[in-house]
Amino acid sequence: MERLQKIMANYGIASRRKCEDIIKEGRVKVNGIKVTEMGVKVTSNDKIEVDGRPIMKKPKLEYYLLNKPVGYVTTVDDPQDRKTVLDLIPIKQRVFPVGRLDIMTSGLLLITNDGQLTYKLTHPKFTVKKTYKVLIDKNIKDEEIKKLKNGINLEDGITAPAMAKRLKEGKSGCEIELTIHEGKNRQVRRMINSLGYKVLKLERIKYGFLTLEGVKRGGYRELKAEEVTKLYNLI
Repeated sequence: MERLQKIMANYGIASRRKCEDIIKEGRVKVNGIKVTEMGVKVTSNDKIEVDGRPIMKKPKLEYYLLNKPVGYVTTVDDPQDRKTVLDLIPIKQRVFPVGRLDIMTSGLLLITNDGQLTYKLTHPKFTVKKTYKVLIDKNIKDEEIKKLKNGINLEDGITAPAMAKRLKEGKSGCEIELTIHEGKNRQVRRMINSLGYKVLKLERIKYGFLTLEGVKRGGYRELKAEEVTKLYNLI
């Protein structure tokens, strides 16, 4: 027997956290009985329905690396009818993003229907490194690079030590590279803003060992089997 939300995630309904929300919203039935609480365990013989539709056999797992452009929201669908990252991947299989990049952030985003992998990659205890290239409005001081490395005190707590370095300076601003392993909401922007700088451009250029090499903006590629295995090894 396994927890209901884990089974739902494994069947590609959504990430495990999102499946928990779906259960709480009363959208799930097990053997005809509505379930709204966590902790329910099910077997392969149980009939599970989401929004009145039975869960079908386990789908083929899909894994994609997307180079997200600015102007797309990182969600499956959007109530404001904005463009979503899934509009860029015209596949029939139901998939969802791993974590989030805000609408004004571009770069590397993983897309999959593997709920187990998504859960672990986005869980705070698994420290997967994410690297960003950040263009700010003015040159950054050495002591503020040091502050980024030591941790920044934000309203929701002190950030973990980051890797930070200045890439180049110029009249149009200063470009820095920042590597973090946490997933606080809009973390990079808030870290930079707390030092008195404005973020002009933000791009995620690396996720763990994965890079954007060979993937143009707005494009995507399927992950290789060995890359999926390596992601699992990270966690």
